Amino acid sequence: MDFSNLALLHLSNSDRWGSGTVPEMIHILRKHLGMDIAFLGEFFEGNREIKLVDTDEANCLLQPGLASPAEETYCKLIVDGKLPALMNDINDYPVAVALAVTAALEIKSYIAAPIHLADGTVYGTLCCYSHVADYSLNRRDLAMMQACAEMTAHQVDHQRSSTNKQREAKARIRSILSAQSMVTMYQPIHDLDHRRVAGFEALTRFKDYPDTRPDILFNEAQNIGLGPELEGKAIQLALANLGCFDSHIYVAVNISPEAVLNRMFQDIFADMPLDRVTLEITEHAAVERYQEIKTALAPLRRRGMMLAVDDAGAGFSTFRHILELAPDRIKLDMSLTKNIDTDPGRRALVAAFVRFAKDTGSKLIAEGVETNAELQALKDLGITKVQGNYLGAPMTLNEARQAAQGI
Repeated sequence: MDFSNLALLHLSNSDRWGSGTVPEMIHILRKHLGMDIAFLGEFFEGNREIKLVDTDEANCLLQPGLASPAEETYCKLIVDGKLPALMNDINDYPVAVALAVTAALEIKSYIAAPIHLADGTVYGTLCCYSHVADYSLNRRDLAMMQACAEMTAHQVDHQRSSTNKQREAKARIRSILSAQSMVTMYQPIHDLDHRRVAGFEALTRFKDYPDTRPDILFNEAQNIGLGPELEGKAIQLALANLGCFDSHIYVAVNISPEAVLNRMFQDIFADMPLDRVTLEITEHAAVERYQEIKTALAPLRRRGMMLAVDDAGAGFSTFRHILELAPDRIKLDMSLTKNIDTDPGRRALVAAFVRFAKDTGSKLIAEGVETNAELQALKDLGITKVQGNYLGAPMTLNEARQAAQGI
């Protein structure tokens, strides 16, 4: 049987190993053993697919993604015990000599180790061969081969676990997007000067996942490429109720820079009155695309949308957000307001924010107010907009309407 006539298949489940631990390990292994070719093969639906190849040969017939019937390969025969894992001279093994690939690939010596996964299945084999008989290969070399196969198995298990988690996460987020499982809660933002509710921050909750923190699900969506879609739906649900509040009430919604830069961003706000909407940038990590973000925000701000930077004081990145984006509102993180009544350092930092806001024309909102003492300390510093459980925990739409009316 001529090797060139073997069925060579491009299998759809090919792993994308790229560069990394396993390719480097296979290269080092081949060099150490002094072999011509090393490769990683996977068993799949009766075939043996080539996943990785390491060689110095320019015209090697083995290529990643190619496959042939498993029963006609050294890999399967070694796993089944029909050939030994170490063959110094192929001519000593009639079963190997009879294989079409032996002549086609000019195999004269061969060493291999099965790759056993954690669930007990055999993933495939790690193999090396040369075009000359090699009597220097010994049990120590085979032991090294087996150790490398074990390390490869760990990597495959890790990849499969990661793939399964991503698949589960994608199913979970898509289920959330397709079902009516998102609920908007509203936390009041109080205007101390006028002694009334000035607005509400919209916070998303997930009915089907009551024990999972919302930020975990939003982060999960971001990691699988569905973050902007989930954020967009949360914003649309929150602002659909804007008309339920009096005209002096605004609603603040959270958004990440990634969602601002997404192609669907403008569509979210296409038909909304924006003069009572505040967009809170929520990213803690450094952002390098400020000009693009400002360009995307500009038409919405011209239509009346207010921009806020959330969690100011929680990290260096928020200071840069403030300087780069020039927000209308700055929300002080609860790490600054907590115990501000007893902590001189916190008071000094908040006082600095008060001066900064006055100089730049921004408005300050203090988040996380939990006690009357904290509230009084903030008032003494000149903070007139506050938010926190002491003044009102996140509430349903009907509760929010009553709170806004002072009921």
